[in-house]
Amino acid sequence: MSKQNPKSKYRKEPAKVTGRAAEGSVAKVETPEKKSFIKERTPEEKQKEHRDGIIKTIVAAVLGTIAGVICFRLYGTGEDRQWYAILMIVIGLTYFIQKFIYPQINIDIKEFKFKDWFYVEFIILDFFLVTWTLLLN
Repeated sequence: MSKQNPKSKYRKEPAKVTGRAAEGSVAKVETPEKKSFIKERTPEEKQKEHRDGIIKTIVAAVLGTIAGVICFRLYGTGEDRQWYAILMIVIGLTYFIQKFIYPQINIDIKEFKFKDWFYVEFIILDFFLVTWTLLLN
């Protein structure tokens, strides 16, 4: 006798046939239902999503760079301000600016999820801090 393969005990059992022999009805085969929640996208949809992703990244990078330059002009080194207050101001202003910019460039903001907003705000903060730091040096 051979030793049972550990994977073999998890194999699917063959489909069970149920039916009534007395009535002579057609046998039904029970199979596990596969529910697919993933929507298949067409190549045009994939291309549009890719293009929109690039546009979102570019807009966020430009807004972050502009915010860095503006903060350097207004606050200089920022020693007299709380750094977290400046970050919150940048996050708040750029969030509302993006809500007005994206519909004008045909990007639907209703499709944005938390992950998308978090992504663009992270890009903005990243470019903001890098720009401000480079200008300070």
